[in-house]
Amino acid sequence: MDGTLLDSEKLWDMALRELAGEYGRELTDEVRHALIGASGPNAFRILFDGLGIEHTPESVAHGSEWMERRVTELFHGPVPWRPGAREALEMVRSAGLPMALVTNTKRSLTEFGLDTIGREFFGATVCADEVPHGKPAPDLYLRAAELLGVDPGNAVAIEDSPTGSIAAQAAGCTLLVVPCEVPVPDAPGRTFRESLVGLTMDHLGELVRERAVS
Repeated sequence: MDGTLLDSEKLWDMALRELAGEYGRELTDEVRHALIGASGPNAFRILFDGLGIEHTPESVAHGSEWMERRVTELFHGPVPWRPGAREALEMVRSAGLPMALVTNTKRSLTEFGLDTIGREFFGATVCADEVPHGKPAPDLYLRAAELLGVDPGNAVAIEDSPTGSIAAQAAGCTLLVVPCEVPVPDAPGRTFRESLVGLTMDHLGELVRERAVS
């Protein structure tokens, strides 16, 4: 969702920098980039380690409550789409293929993103707080494939972050990477595009065929 369909990483960036200011700290770009794609528990470990704040259940609870309140406020405003994302969703829906949204964002905040995206596109939506482990573990993708009734090996995952890319490949999906805020390292089995603008069903089909013969 964040960084692939919606250009919402900028909203998370604003909230994270404000949260750091609440502790009298400044969020460095290095720590911010490490947070992109991270799930809730891992994100706060990375954040607090980077800010030099003790990582305790109490500090995590306070930070989580603060972030949810602030991000909720930000998501109530207009959230811009990533280039070509809406057209890609409409194309796949018109082709009759099932789609799932998988995100390391918790369900309560994902619902605000879905207000912009539209729930009608997805046969399933799976959030990090609904599986044992968020990305980079494969749980989100495996659960989404189960809900759609498809083999992960026959699915194309579209990701924007290193964390999400690892998760998709670990689940056995064919991977298309459209980087957003941070670079994604090249690796076997990864196909890259600059954006979703101009994506066609032929492109998606070719990805699956190429993987089948590799």
